[in-house]
Amino acid sequence: MFQIEHIENTILLKDSKSESFAHIFLDLGGSLQELTLKTTKIIKNLKSVDYNNSFSSAILFPFTNRIKGGKYSFNNQKYELELNENNENAIHGLVHNKKYKLVSKETSEDYAKVTLSYKEDQKPIGFPFDFELFLTYTLSKKSLNLEVKVKNTDAIPFPFTLGWHPYFYSSDLFNSYLSFSSTKKIVFDKKMIPVEVENISPIHEKFQIKNNKYDDCYIVNDKYLYFETPNYSIDIKSSSNENYFQLYTPYKLNSIAIEPMTGPSNSFNNKLGLKILKPNEDYHVNWEIKLINSKP
Repeated sequence: MFQIEHIENTILLKDSKSESFAHIFLDLGGSLQELTLKTTKIIKNLKSVDYNNSFSSAILFPFTNRIKGGKYSFNNQKYELELNENNENAIHGLVHNKKYKLVSKETSEDYAKVTLSYKEDQKPIGFPFDFELFLTYTLSKKSLNLEVKVKNTDAIPFPFTLGWHPYFYSSDLFNSYLSFSSTKKIVFDKKMIPVEVENISPIHEKFQIKNNKYDDCYIVNDKYLYFETPNYSIDIKSSSNENYFQLYTPYKLNSIAIEPMTGPSNSFNNKLGLKILKPNEDYHVNWEIKLINSKP
């Protein structure tokens, strides 16, 4: 039987033997800070790193990664977001540090599920629209599914993209591997703002991470990416028809950020993956982490 523990600002989903568990922090944007599947650590709590710098497992909305200079135009109106990256760009959206509420929970022999919500009705600087976000986490013995629902509660439409910023732990990142299908890559300038979409030699087979340092975005042909470490392998799947994956290797964390996104950096300006949500409409996306195999 699966169980749910709700203590102050944290929620723990787990099975009765605690072989699989997910630790969620309501006051850190409803983010998943730990994940273990079948006793195998997949996402490790980055206690030594400030969440406001790492954005570990943050939900990225209404934009992913950066908006150049925080400036954009929509429906012939100019907007300017607060700059939270070196006073140069707006980064990682507006909800990563919001406090979410638990609105429902459910347990069974096979899973534990919680739905969290955050309602914005203060019209944030640079994004003066009302919206509501719902995060539904479902934990089973070998998988974690995150459904994100965005609802436009305003009287006018707004632009958006969605992303997720999890860091995946590896005991040996050098001897870990990635596999996905792609023929296109985003080219960035020195400040990590996209300048073009580049055609690349097709990527089909898995490749070793080694000492390579990544901060790269690929347009993925399929709806999944495969990650293999010496201790486990997982599939990361998306329900979106248009998928961008940002890969980022932080300094000395034995982790890699594998970020599924519906659109890349600066999408409010370059329009890549940009979606428009009309009043009273909603948008759903599912991201799943599935354990394929593990080793003691």
